[in-house]
Amino acid sequence: MSIFANIAPIKYEGPNTSNPLAYRYYDENRVVLGKTMKEQLRFAVCYWHNFCWNGFDPFSHSGTLERPWFTIADPMEAAKAKADEAFAFISKLGVPYYAFHDRDVAPEGKTPKESVENLKAMVDVLGQKQADTGIKLLWGTANAFSHRRFMSGAGTNPDADIFSLAALQVREAMNATKTLGGINYVLWGGREGYETLLNTDLKREAQQFGRFLQMVVEHKHKIGLPGFIMIEPKPREPSKHQYDFDTATVYGMLKQWGLENEVKVNIEANHATLAGHSFEHEIAIANSLGIFGSIDMNRGDMQCGWDTDQFPNNIPETALALYYILQGGGFTHGGLNFDAKARRQSLDAEDMFHAHIGGMDVCARALLIAEAMIKDGTMAKFVEDRYATWQAPWAQEVLAGKSNLDAVANRALQANVDKAPASGRQEFLENWCNKFI
Repeated sequence: MSIFANIAPIKYEGPNTSNPLAYRYYDENRVVLGKTMKEQLRFAVCYWHNFCWNGFDPFSHSGTLERPWFTIADPMEAAKAKADEAFAFISKLGVPYYAFHDRDVAPEGKTPKESVENLKAMVDVLGQKQADTGIKLLWGTANAFSHRRFMSGAGTNPDADIFSLAALQVREAMNATKTLGGINYVLWGGREGYETLLNTDLKREAQQFGRFLQMVVEHKHKIGLPGFIMIEPKPREPSKHQYDFDTATVYGMLKQWGLENEVKVNIEANHATLAGHSFEHEIAIANSLGIFGSIDMNRGDMQCGWDTDQFPNNIPETALALYYILQGGGFTHGGLNFDAKARRQSLDAEDMFHAHIGGMDVCARALLIAEAMIKDGTMAKFVEDRYATWQAPWAQEVLAGKSNLDAVANRALQANVDKAPASGRQEFLENWCNKFI
């Protein structure tokens, strides 16, 4: 019997409900800025934290979570049982999408060929589950970081044979994503970085990584994957320094290899804060560079300072993140994946529901706040007015490359008038944001 058998499908019951297994704010049919909440938020459940993680952490010899599929001896039978539970859980949540790594859904084989066969067999299983439930695949990815062969990276590995094994794994994961009707493919470069410069050739590894990305994009077009190829920026952990440190770093790398119009970013909240940024900063930067794709919604613990992958519970911060997503046009192919897990002390199956319900309600409330901020328009108008002088003909010529330093400098000299600065009114704008909370 399913561990979720005694839990009824989660429904919207409104803000006044006392039912802990109901949505207070996530009303999937409520229209927000011309789309339903379901369409605006495009929620996805991640396979890895919910159905693969056993509660293990760096300070434990074993996990704390006891799931029935963990005890099944045959790896493929365990994978099938895990899929049964995964789709039962996602169906009861009423979430439209899921996301997975290849090794989440199919076990590593004794040989590369066996690993490929295992994945293909599980694709058939997942395809039937999707057909039965209507749940769709938001994106797939390959776990090219957990196995010891990838301890020195995948695309950036100093061993070309391991580079080849990474290419095999990524190709098969991309093909699986396409077969399952997946929309996007994410490159999560868990170990694409270095521990010490003493044994690292940065130029060589950059060349390897750039060519790996180019080959992935070529394969995307070959198989006709409809959405985005995305990189998930991450500054550190497990590597001392990772090549996909943040959105701006990723963009520089994409420009170097001619991929800035081909690859987007999947931005994770916790990775943004580990890089010393806010979540909304990374979203705004991605929008400004034209590479925003999707988000992993979670949060870190500033007292820990590492990737704790907790569900969001800060409504003002989430509201600002969604405000900038909506300002940029909202999600297209991407969505909002909960790359988050219940705590290792939360042992019951019911705790997984509480975690997701809370996160979804936080996002729903934040979406309504972002909608109100956009409709009010005060902040957008203030920003527009702050740059109004750049609409002058001479300033437009500067931006269009039709002027030069002498012309601009002589203009100031001829006017011979100093210019008083205008207030940035930060406190006013902060107070304005808070009035919507």
